[in-house]
Amino acid sequence: MNCPLCKHLGKPFYGDEFFMCNYCSGLYKNRKNYIDVKAEIRRYKEHNNDVNDIRYQKFVSPITTYVLTNFKPNHIGLDFGSGTAPVISKILQDKGYNIHQFDPFFSNKVELLNKKYDYIVCCEVVEHFHKPDVEFELLHKMLNSNGALICMTHLYDDNIDFKSWNYKNDPTHVFIYRQETINFIADYYRFTNFNINNRLIVFKL
Repeated sequence: MNCPLCKHLGKPFYGDEFFMCNYCSGLYKNRKNYIDVKAEIRRYKEHNNDVNDIRYQKFVSPITTYVLTNFKPNHIGLDFGSGTAPVISKILQDKGYNIHQFDPFFSNKVELLNKKYDYIVCCEVVEHFHKPDVEFELLHKMLNSNGALICMTHLYDDNIDFKSWNYKNDPTHVFIYRQETINFIADYYRFTNFNINNRLIVFKL
């Protein structure tokens, strides 16, 4: 199976369930194991997130702290993959920030994809991309000059026991990134630089 991000050939990594790309080192699920759209939506609804939940707000705090530190209320943002409970948008809007929400299932405002933004946030979203090549091209295109794409996802490295790693068990997680994969994305999609801080990954134009 070819990698859905860089289109290079991959090799079996975890039985026939996950493959690893020989070029960008991304881990991608065998397409025969993708769940259908209805099952995917049901899975997202199971999360039962609440925008007023302090624990949920703390979970997304690496993103909200970055935005509050590096952008002002008059900058325009997009919460891409905002989900059933757009907590990042709630926190930022409560502080006067101008941020819009897009989600293909729960806030499918496709007109927002034709606009430009100073920052785009993707919290626990990029691992769900069926077509990461298309999605990252779109995200890059929507950023203004000096803009930032701010992502949160768990990166895999060789210190993790993949067999017992819960992150891979979510049926909606179809693409898992490594440090080398982030390097590839930054280079291929023409970001000027990037930074990784644990689960927080920031690409800059």
